[in-house]
Amino acid sequence: MPILKGMNTNTNCRAFGKLATVLVASVFLCVGYAEDGPKKISKSEGMNAVTSKVPPDYPAIAKQLKIEGPVELEAVVTESGTVEKVNIVSGNPVLTRPAAEALKKWKFAPFTSEGKTVKALVPVSLSFHM
Repeated sequence: MPILKGMNTNTNCRAFGKLATVLVASVFLCVGYAEDGPKKISKSEGMNAVTSKVPPDYPAIAKQLKIEGPVELEAVVTESGTVEKVNIVSGNPVLTRPAAEALKKWKFAPFTSEGKTVKALVPVSLSFHM
């Protein structure tokens, strides 16, 4: 009995073969894409690689309102050690922008994987205290 109504067994086998090929190819493409993303670095490894830090400006409004606290960020660090992009993970919205602006100016020693310099994703915590 045909699996797909109106088609014979040979046609069904070919259809499922093509579908399986597409699924396997999709999995390999996704795996290959994931490997091309930035290498995830631990917070301690990332902080040890910092070669130049720029402190964030404390916003006047945050001082007036006595807003303090941590800001959690992720830096996408290029193969040369510059910050390409900053992702804001958490923190008070009044503090996240100056924290991200400062982090964009940081420099890191290049990260490596299998002997090659690689782009890296580095978690960074910045604290605002008066």
